[in-house]
Amino acid sequence: MNYKELFNIAMKLISSPVKAWEEISMEKDRRKVFIAFVYPMIGLCGLSVFIGSLLTNGWGGPQSFQIAMTNCCAVAVALFGGYFLAAYAINEMGIRMFGMSANISLAQQFAGYALVVPFLLQIVTGLLPDFRIIAWLLQFYIVYVVWEGAPIMMRVEEKQRLKYTLLSSLLLILCPTVIQFVFNKLTAILN
Repeated sequence: MNYKELFNIAMKLISSPVKAWEEISMEKDRRKVFIAFVYPMIGLCGLSVFIGSLLTNGWGGPQSFQIAMTNCCAVAVALFGGYFLAAYAINEMGIRMFGMSANISLAQQFAGYALVVPFLLQIVTGLLPDFRIIAWLLQFYIVYVVWEGAPIMMRVEEKQRLKYTLLSSLLLILCPTVIQFVFNKLTAILN
């Protein structure tokens, strides 16, 4: 796992998405996104939430460790499940609404790199929970990242670009959020 390359990809996607998407579109192995980007980012998100939870709740006693582990698991499950659910939904949406051919590996690659904004915001809010309100506002930057990536990666026509961008962005934001909400509710009920 090369964290320098991971950081470079994330910064390119944030600062100049067109250039980053063009580089990503040249990758021959579409499944590289799992090992090179998604799984390390989910790990960093979980680690930041774990550390942030320990800093917030203190280090004393098994209760604080249990809370930190539960929060870490909630984020990891939400991002992991949300990523795959969003990729599947984007693929299905492309087939049914936009007349695209089925290509789940392309949808997974697109969704994985497009989730750069929620990943980075989760890392920051995991360590600094007071920035959660600002993160809610900044997460809509994903719309711009998806807007630039849709024609390059998914070959979306210009007349359908806005609709595709808004629906894909909505899926990428909502899928992890809903899964985390359900996970937290189930955890509270089962405790």
